[in-house]
Amino acid sequence: MPSTIRKIPLASATHHHAHDFHQIVITLCGSSEFEIEGLGGRVNAFSGCIVPANHEHYYSGHGHNRQLIIDLPENAPALTGEHRELVALFDVPRFFALDNPLRHYLAFMESELAQGFDTSPVSFQQDRLAATLLGSLKARLGHTPSASLRRIDVSLIDRFINRHLADELRVADLARLACLSEAHFSECFRNQTGLSPWQYVKRRRLHAARQLILQSRLPLTDIAIQTGFANQSALSHAFRRSYGISPRALRQEAPVSLATASSTMLKKPLAASSTYY
Repeated sequence: MPSTIRKIPLASATHHHAHDFHQIVITLCGSSEFEIEGLGGRVNAFSGCIVPANHEHYYSGHGHNRQLIIDLPENAPALTGEHRELVALFDVPRFFALDNPLRHYLAFMESELAQGFDTSPVSFQQDRLAATLLGSLKARLGHTPSASLRRIDVSLIDRFINRHLADELRVADLARLACLSEAHFSECFRNQTGLSPWQYVKRRRLHAARQLILQSRLPLTDIAIQTGFANQSALSHAFRRSYGISPRALRQEAPVSLATASSTMLKKPLAASSTYY
């Protein structure tokens, strides 16, 4: 799925949400307020913030303002293939200011957007623009030196996820278990598992949902809630993207053989496992 770049003003009223794609927000003029998982403040012109997927964030605009917003699905060309290392930029929320070279590149991006170039999914022009910006931001923001990476007890993380599968899970909660800062934990975790903490949690939730779909007669709405998805639609969307089939279609293809294996499936946590699904 390609990235999208848009320019919009933010209303003065405070809104909040979370979404399953990463996001870069840059204030072009005026100012805005952002709070991402407890981290926040005013964002003035030529400053911005990094909003990782599934992070609840509050936002509002001040007076006349305009924001450049880049939406980046996990499978966007700007974050995969030769650009796959750029996804590490979204391990934790961050705020940044653009230096002069990046301000010039931002002006170039605005000029390209104003040209009305081909925005069809096959052109990937917006991903090319986004990848250059992401690469420049990653080089400036830096990362924790690899020599300081610690090994994380993934089985401990698994048990915590299993106990809180239906709850709101934050990277900060997982980092606290490992006695690390959120940024250091995210880098250590990615180095050890090949996945960001949120990708890992999402895969475990999808695996648990798949087990329930195949081994129980619970309604899909209940399965979504018990495995941490906002609703059946959110589960179906994530399930189809990961498995290439909808939950309903999977259940129809593989009907439950044991009618009694139903409502008790999640009365106790799923067995802990360190397998990376």
